[in-house]
Amino acid sequence: MDLKQYEISPKTEVIRNASPAKLYKLAMLFEENPEITNTGALALMSGVKTGRSPKDKRIIARPESHDDIWWGDINIKMDEHTFDINRQRAIDYFNTRSRIYVVDGYAGWDKKYQIKIRVICTRPYHALFMHNMMIRPTEEELMTFGNPDYVIYNAGEFPANTFTSHMNSRTSVDLCFERKEFVILGTEYAGEMKKGIFTIMNYIMPKQGILSMHCSANEGQNNDVSLFFGLSGTGKTTLSADANRKLIGDDEHCWSADGIFNIEGGCYAKAVNLSPIKEAEIFGAIKFGTILENVVVNAETNEVDYDDISITENTRASYPIEFINQAKIPCLGGHPENIIFLTCDAFGVLPPVSKLNSAQAMYHFISGYTAKIAGTEMGITEPTATFSACFGAAFLVWHPAKYAELLSEKIGKHNTNIWLVNTGWIGGSYGVGERIKLKYTRAIIDAIHSGELKNATFIEDKCFGFQIPTTCSNVPSTILSPSNHWESIEDYQVASKNISQLFKKNFEKYVDGCTREVINAGPK
Repeated sequence: MDLKQYEISPKTEVIRNASPAKLYKLAMLFEENPEITNTGALALMSGVKTGRSPKDKRIIARPESHDDIWWGDINIKMDEHTFDINRQRAIDYFNTRSRIYVVDGYAGWDKKYQIKIRVICTRPYHALFMHNMMIRPTEEELMTFGNPDYVIYNAGEFPANTFTSHMNSRTSVDLCFERKEFVILGTEYAGEMKKGIFTIMNYIMPKQGILSMHCSANEGQNNDVSLFFGLSGTGKTTLSADANRKLIGDDEHCWSADGIFNIEGGCYAKAVNLSPIKEAEIFGAIKFGTILENVVVNAETNEVDYDDISITENTRASYPIEFINQAKIPCLGGHPENIIFLTCDAFGVLPPVSKLNSAQAMYHFISGYTAKIAGTEMGITEPTATFSACFGAAFLVWHPAKYAELLSEKIGKHNTNIWLVNTGWIGGSYGVGERIKLKYTRAIIDAIHSGELKNATFIEDKCFGFQIPTTCSNVPSTILSPSNHWESIEDYQVASKNISQLFKKNFEKYVDGCTREVINAGPK
């Protein structure tokens, strides 16, 4: 394949859209310490960085897109001259390699809105990862692929120059919408490519009146679609992989006038504490063609110890979506009947399930609440509230109100039910209460899908104002109302007041872009 248009030397061997088998062979030859596990997955290391580097992400400030972008700590400005320096640094690195890899694929299953992506990289690991995560073209589509809409230059093995303007470290992840280019330096974590594509879609889709969403989606036997929003650790991937429902996708979707479509061709599931009992669908997908990132493999048996987090807690599995037995191919669905906001409330205040009205839905969508617990990050010794706008602030480009307005318009038009499901603690905060059993959360999700909860009897939560069902099949009624499950009502009221203040403080930055109805939908 000729890459002269990217200033890449014709002397460099270019391996385009190689099969998983060939990439396995190349990985065994050229990757450092690759392992083939007992189930056939390929285990590799992502280097020093075992997660994304959000503080090193930059967007090029140009007049054409400047006023569209929500500038600040998430979308940090960079000038075009610095982008040119980093791009050239990536090209120069490519030209020192004896071989590079190209992966051409698509983002978006709805062909009306699909975009073409070209990835240029230097590791078989990265090529196989993007083979899994993008929508894979047929041989005929590959022959007629033509010029891509966006190009990702992944020179992550080569560092950024720290003396260059705008550099915080030896890592730089840079996106230019006008030039339709994305440059990665100084990080080999494969998730940067995946989330780079999502950031692109988060910019171009709302321009067309399409809501891009950080959520998973599945479909029932009656073609009823559900969306699951939630930050890491809330159960988004686990709960959407349901043996009784077809999986549309586990992480990134768009909602158009025609319904839901997945952005990706694969899944990127957290592997920490993975269990064949609790997460049978995901566990079964770990086979030949799957990449396991930063896991510990037994040297004698080649079995993976999913409980070992000595390398990182952020162990991951990347596999094509068709590795899930219940995957729906093509990954398209109708307008959602239910939207489920997942939160892991470590303070024990939020009920296991509650029903939200439209204004409350907007409030909690913009808030994007969950909590971190002791031990998940350095320095965290007690439950810590975390808010991420639209359950994915790190990938938003427009102001959160833009996405919230699109969601409000669509749920109103299609009469979608909105639920808040707490997968965290009840009967007390972390260390005092207990975490809600997964079997109870699954029973709640089943009751949502069957229509049972829609027709339940509700009581109003005095603090948050949303509706709490009084009964749910296969769930003890004693745990449904948090205040009744605490040993001390006074302790519950203190915790409730504290978390209310955290919500209010977080929401202050969004007040100017919200209606009075949405502002008043928060905790009292």
